[in-house]
Amino acid sequence: MAKPGRLGVGIIGAGKVGAVLGAALRAAEHAVVGVSAVSEASRERAESLLPGVPVLDVRDIVERAELVLLAVPDDALPDLVDGLAKLGAWQPGQLVAHTSGRFGVGVLHPVRAAGAVPLALHPAMTFTGMSLDLTRLLDCTFGVTADAAMLPIAQALVVEMGAEPVAIAEADRTLYHAALAHGSNHLVTLVAQASQLLREVGVGQPDRMLGPLLRATLENALASGESALTGPVARGDVGTVAAHAAALREYDGGGQGDVLEAYLAMARATARRAEGRALLKPDQMKGLRQALEGKDD
Repeated sequence: MAKPGRLGVGIIGAGKVGAVLGAALRAAEHAVVGVSAVSEASRERAESLLPGVPVLDVRDIVERAELVLLAVPDDALPDLVDGLAKLGAWQPGQLVAHTSGRFGVGVLHPVRAAGAVPLALHPAMTFTGMSLDLTRLLDCTFGVTADAAMLPIAQALVVEMGAEPVAIAEADRTLYHAALAHGSNHLVTLVAQASQLLREVGVGQPDRMLGPLLRATLENALASGESALTGPVARGDVGTVAAHAAALREYDGGGQGDVLEAYLAMARATARRAEGRALLKPDQMKGLRQALEGKDD
């Protein structure tokens, strides 16, 4: 016998996020009534994570579903929502949730106008689109936004997927998403740059050298915040920072590459934050600025 409150769920977008969340809702005994999948990769993903679920047109999914999950790229979301509204597809009382980090429920205004219930459910997690992501959901939080009366519904859906809901105000969605992108996406760039430099000096497996260091650094930073900061910038070791900048300037062909640009930007930000915490004396801060600008004292 099905649990009370089980929903017929339609997934629009069988990308890495949509297919995984659909599988998580299915594991919570909701019925996935249809999924849209255009590319061959998305069809294979749907078949793997949502076996037996029919691949349908978007309009058919919306017609059949009590909960529509919109798992499409941010820039595609407004036109999709508006286009379906113009077709008269949204139904009164229907739950419509999107997975965009950038948007809250304002982007779902056409949904609200049709009498449906708008929800924003964004998983703060990077996905592979494989079954291992279902395990990752158990250690994941979602940024959820909804009208006050509907917030418990959004929170309950997240809990059913095994994750933890965190309420984000509508006005704060973009800043919330910027925080996640800055921390996660730029971390990948940082690791790639560090690996590139290590390979340049003959380290054959940079991941083996960086892995323990970066994991320990991340754990320390999450546990202790900025008090975990170490290194030449935080110590005001001007000579070392100047040597780094000079070496990277030469490596990058006089400053034409992205590695030097990233190092200088992060070093300056680190110095400002260290100065704000009174870790650096005025003369050290002056020396760091000059070093990062490539100037002598």
